[in-house]
Amino acid sequence: MVPADQGGGVMRADLLSVPVEGLDEALAAVDAFDRALTGGLLRPDAADMAEFARSVAATPLAEKVAEAADKAVAGAAGEEHFTALAAARLALLGSVHDALAARIAEATGRVHDDETDWTTSETQSLNLLVAARSWLGDVARAGWRGIDHDLISGSAQIISAMLPDPALRRPAALLDGFAAELAASCPGASLERIPARRWADLWSRGMLLALPGGASTPATGTATGRLLPLGIDVQEHATAVQAQVHAVFEPADGSASRLVRASASVSKPDTVVGAGLWQLLRPHMSLLAAVGEGRSMELTEMPVTAEGDLIWSDEHAKPGEPADAFATARVALQAATAPATAPLDRHPARIAVPVFVEGYTARTDDDALVFTIAEHDLAVDTDRVPAASPLTAEAIAASNACIGLLRWDAGNFHLQPLAVETTKRKKAVAVHAGAWAGGTTDKAGAKAEKAATDAAKVLRERAGRLLRK
Repeated sequence: MVPADQGGGVMRADLLSVPVEGLDEALAAVDAFDRALTGGLLRPDAADMAEFARSVAATPLAEKVAEAADKAVAGAAGEEHFTALAAARLALLGSVHDALAARIAEATGRVHDDETDWTTSETQSLNLLVAARSWLGDVARAGWRGIDHDLISGSAQIISAMLPDPALRRPAALLDGFAAELAASCPGASLERIPARRWADLWSRGMLLALPGGASTPATGTATGRLLPLGIDVQEHATAVQAQVHAVFEPADGSASRLVRASASVSKPDTVVGAGLWQLLRPHMSLLAAVGEGRSMELTEMPVTAEGDLIWSDEHAKPGEPADAFATARVALQAATAPATAPLDRHPARIAVPVFVEGYTARTDDDALVFTIAEHDLAVDTDRVPAASPLTAEAIAASNACIGLLRWDAGNFHLQPLAVETTKRKKAVAVHAGAWAGGTTDKAGAKAEKAATDAAKVLRERAGRLLRK
């Protein structure tokens, strides 16, 4: 096997442990702004604002950000100043994203699609966008320590008016979730711990999405060819769940294969957990059954964005031949082109790159699992493995090959396993996080499915009684 930078399929794990130049400085500037936002941008700490302004001094944003910082310190910042500060913060995190993505590309030897056209969304509801920016400006002045229920409730009418408009659905959904988080944390003065980075992310993203034409969207085309699934990433919250299938797409016209994603998202009661999640998700995407059965899918003019997101419709897909995910990872993954990232999506938290590693040794270091690959360590994030699967930390620790998502968090790269391969009785055995996606005869899975079915039945009966009243 040959290293990735020489055309082979082995990831250069050594490159993932080398510090990225300028990354710490960029994140320190972001932290300075986040400290200021925690206390409020109505006369924030001058030193923090000066550090933040210096971080973009060599960019086209320099003049506007310097003015915005001075106005904020003087207590005279307005909407245009908040917008400049939000843009600078997103630009800094975008630069971090780009540097990390470049490092991953170097480590994997994978080609990226850099020729993507982006279109600017248009909306006629300018008054609602003005109202949204005004509310976000009030939140910024108060800071996280100054939020209260009166301030947060001011968003309700704005969000209710935005949600019915498809052109405003994206910023409306962000504001709705953001306001809900803030409302659940009021009053801010009593909070022991503040998620400063997360809330500042939501605030700055909201400010730019609320600008006319602020959301750039990738051009949408169609995909015809063979889809080879790699694995499923499950993201669960109390009232919602998403299953995102990562796959290699081989176009029927013989052009270069590329990495794509297909997602299904549903709302859920907070009592439905574990294997019950699959019951909610299955009706929305036939691909889940194909993944569970280890099959490919044949796509015909399936809508797909330049970011590699399939806009899934069962009308454009049919089950294909059996396709082993590890065979796909060994043979097809390395040559697949990585999609571009939309401007506002350039954030280190968005990094989730499919990779394949094997020939490693596993050990536990301070209760954390670590893979050693060619004498270099790579942390393994077992907390992201869904409970609704046969994949366990024990199976991962006993594995010798892994398909996973390479992520970055808290200053280090991490590997989130999607599937692992172990050897039992001299035979290779694969264990997948999405093995139960299409149903299962596995004893543990079947038991969990029955419990979830019973819980869903009780919920339907209760809902029926309430509706009859």
